[in-house]
Amino acid sequence: MSNTSFYSKLNKDQRYILICCFFVFAVNGLYAMILGSLLPLISSEYNLNNTISGGLISAHQAGNLIAGFIAGILPVYLGRKKAIIFLCSFVVMGFFIMMITGNPVLLILGFLFTGLSRGSISNFNNTVVNEVSNSSPAALSFLHSIFAVGALLAPFLVILSTSIGGNEGWRIATGVIIVLALISMLLFSRMKIDDEARKKQKALSYVFLKDKYFWVGTGILFFYLCAEAAITGWLVKYFVDTQIMTTQYAQMLNSLLWVVILAGRLTTTFIGDRISKELILVSTSVGTVIFYTLLLSTQNLGLITVAIMGLGFSMAGIYPTTVATVGNTIKAYPMAMGVLLMLGGVGAIAMPIITGALSDQFGILAGMSAIVGAIALMILFVIINVIHKRNSLQSESSI
Repeated sequence: MSNTSFYSKLNKDQRYILICCFFVFAVNGLYAMILGSLLPLISSEYNLNNTISGGLISAHQAGNLIAGFIAGILPVYLGRKKAIIFLCSFVVMGFFIMMITGNPVLLILGFLFTGLSRGSISNFNNTVVNEVSNSSPAALSFLHSIFAVGALLAPFLVILSTSIGGNEGWRIATGVIIVLALISMLLFSRMKIDDEARKKQKALSYVFLKDKYFWVGTGILFFYLCAEAAITGWLVKYFVDTQIMTTQYAQMLNSLLWVVILAGRLTTTFIGDRISKELILVSTSVGTVIFYTLLLSTQNLGLITVAIMGLGFSMAGIYPTTVATVGNTIKAYPMAMGVLLMLGGVGAIAMPIITGALSDQFGILAGMSAIVGAIALMILFVIINVIHKRNSLQSESSI
């Protein structure tokens, strides 16, 4: 189904909901990915070591994990609109905490709050866009492309803010995020969305936990999010700490990564219905390990730039394609999306802190190299997915 076909069938209220979700998801991508660019500045401002710095990224992912549960339960009792407005307010509190204190405990709480809002919005937007667009793959792929737009703008916001305010400029960036989050809450409040259907879902089924495809998809997503969270969270700091390049150049490469991810997701939108999900997952996961290994093996800026582009393009299609492999389960069971994101998010919590701890003990190259192991395990689950799919097709053909 093309973008124009699903959009033309929507009424005025549905179009507003869709546009609102797209805008808020861009903001979501902006503040989710700006943390990697802010981390070196916050660490320097408050004299944080690598373990604590990694803990901050892990706290963000922990909030993202918790949101997978809360965002599935809270709307049942509050209604979806009130629930998402409430959960969106946590990003305002989180960035405000970062602005005013360097206390590690409060910073961890602030980063956790940003993850709580990020995960809740991701759950809400994926579910609502899926409903409003009648499960249009184009709409869902475009939603994730919009996230990448916000993500690629994050380093530019930091660069602009620091050029205006110097060492204190990062606080300008956090202020911009707070304003955008408040606008998002206002937009959510004007949605005309059916809450009664969700309120009646008191008995929430977990039968999908018996589905082997759900668990294989969860395994792929788990190790993908391990890699994504650690790479996006530590990439700038790795380049700066190893003195491979300046902070500004590293910020530009971080933005380039998301430009290519955007291009890759748009490409996946066009080829997703023409090529099997299994082939997409195999090619993108193998490409991820090849280009990430190249990234770590050289200090040549030209090769690093090529590696960044290849890495971003390879990573781009893994998340939405993995979700698509369990799409029928997500449609059938309201809690499935939240549980998928929650279980997959455990990897995003663990890997940044592991990277930080290894960096303190053995150097940052050792910490970044550990991510190769996560990517290799992701490939293992992709292979299992291919085998299961092939066996399933053989069983169907023999009947």
